[in-house]
Amino acid sequence: MHIKPWGTVENRFPEDVWELYHVEEDFSMSTNLAKERPEIVELMQKVFLGEAEKYKVLPMDDRRQELFNPNLAGRPDLMFGRKSLTLYEGMTGMLENDFINSKNSSFEIVADIESNDKGTNGVIISQAGRFGGWSFYVNEGTLTYVYNYVGLEQYKTTANIELPQGKSTVKMDFAYDGGDKPGQGGTATLYINGEAVGSGKIDATQFSIFSADESANVGLDSETPVSNDYDFESSKFNGKIDKVTITLK
Repeated sequence: MHIKPWGTVENRFPEDVWELYHVEEDFSMSTNLAKERPEIVELMQKVFLGEAEKYKVLPMDDRRQELFNPNLAGRPDLMFGRKSLTLYEGMTGMLENDFINSKNSSFEIVADIESNDKGTNGVIISQAGRFGGWSFYVNEGTLTYVYNYVGLEQYKTTANIELPQGKSTVKMDFAYDGGDKPGQGGTATLYINGEAVGSGKIDATQFSIFSADESANVGLDSETPVSNDYDFESSKFNGKIDKVTITLK
């Protein structure tokens, strides 16, 4: 499936057209009187802008999806500009505004894990769910990263070798192609103990929000699954996770 990346919505206020209605006589507002009474329109514009300045409404912003993303909206979030976040096994239920914002940028996930002798499976770390999100996990002994684009496409990158027995350091490096333009794609590269073991192209990413209620989790995928490779029970990591660090670039 060919996915067209989402883009930003530019500020449209300069293109807005003021309208004027006499609602006492025209309750349904069917007749625009702006051209007939431009002096009233001008007066109401001055009153509106005066009140907007008085109550600190300015500058106004008519963007929509972008306002869900603090970085695009230009407001602080709970990470307060933090570029790195280290998490440990058992840290679950982190909602999107409580979690580091990796959208529209390059980033890496580095995890120190220990495999299970009986066959390693499960999620190392995931964010959100079936209708948008990502998951870094082990599927039947193979390191895997899936980016789920709004539930329409699952871009999967898999390692070309199996995860070794015992302790190892695994990494997913995402190189974003978009520069300052949001919603673009990039390349995911997997590493095991410093060796590149696979890469894959991600055609588009979600620039604004994954979900209002799904969360980020270490060691499982606790709500709807990001990937078709597992369900809730099989998402539980059956090895050991020492720590996971996400770093923005």
